[in-house]
Amino acid sequence: MSVASSVLVPYASYLRVYEPLAAFPEPERSHWARYARRPRTPGAQEELRRSLADLLPTPPVPVPVQESGEAFVAHVDGVVVICPWRTRLRSWLAVQELLADGYPGPALDAMLPPVVREQVAGDYERWLARNPDARPWIRTAVWQVPLRWFALFGDEDRGYEPGGPEAAPVLRYRTTMAQARRRLARALRALRESIEEGPMTEGLVDVGRWLEEFHPRALVELDFGGLVHAVTEEWLAQDRSAAEMAEGIAALRAGDGERASEVYGRLAERWRVVRDLRGAN
Repeated sequence: MSVASSVLVPYASYLRVYEPLAAFPEPERSHWARYARRPRTPGAQEELRRSLADLLPTPPVPVPVQESGEAFVAHVDGVVVICPWRTRLRSWLAVQELLADGYPGPALDAMLPPVVREQVAGDYERWLARNPDARPWIRTAVWQVPLRWFALFGDEDRGYEPGGPEAAPVLRYRTTMAQARRRLARALRALRESIEEGPMTEGLVDVGRWLEEFHPRALVELDFGGLVHAVTEEWLAQDRSAAEMAEGIAALRAGDGERASEVYGRLAERWRVVRDLRGAN
């Protein structure tokens, strides 16, 4: 879970990778095999509630003492795939992001007192020395879906469930790792052949390196998560960001830079409006 997102929850989106059991070494593989057979496994809202509970003590506990043994479970063509929460690792990474965000000193001290920051930094340094190859299965973004994430998906991967009296709406994309990597490679090639290196290219390279860490038969998921509470259901039902990203990339590949710029500008503006809601709270 993310400290930055926990302070501002539930307005966060998630990019997740689910791997088949074969991707995990023993004894972790057997643990997840038993875990997946449970009649019920926790969902995203339960993970969120647990992370919030750690922020209630004074001082807060931004990083759990023990790593979580929980995961999200899905099925692809009858095959069980697992997305470990790795809450402790993600919390350390979130603290780093929070410190890099440039919060004023008093605000940062209120969220994470200096003594807590020093302890967290020391614990992470020692842990990383023992686990140099560790990586999270989940990436988090607050008050937005990074536009580069949409390059991994097509409109056919979109799944939308309207909200009900006791349930929030759900908007997520799911695709295979192979398809996500192909789309990312096409997007990178189109960008590099058409425009100079920039934030979008750098962001896609970063995501691509992350995806390369996982099993080729993994599942990739983009979940709008708590952002569904920040916008209207009409906005969600009409949103086709992945399709627009694909349209912009296709225009670049066809040499139509003007059309690509128009599509990307429209997409960026819609998400700028969502990000600006952060300042209204």
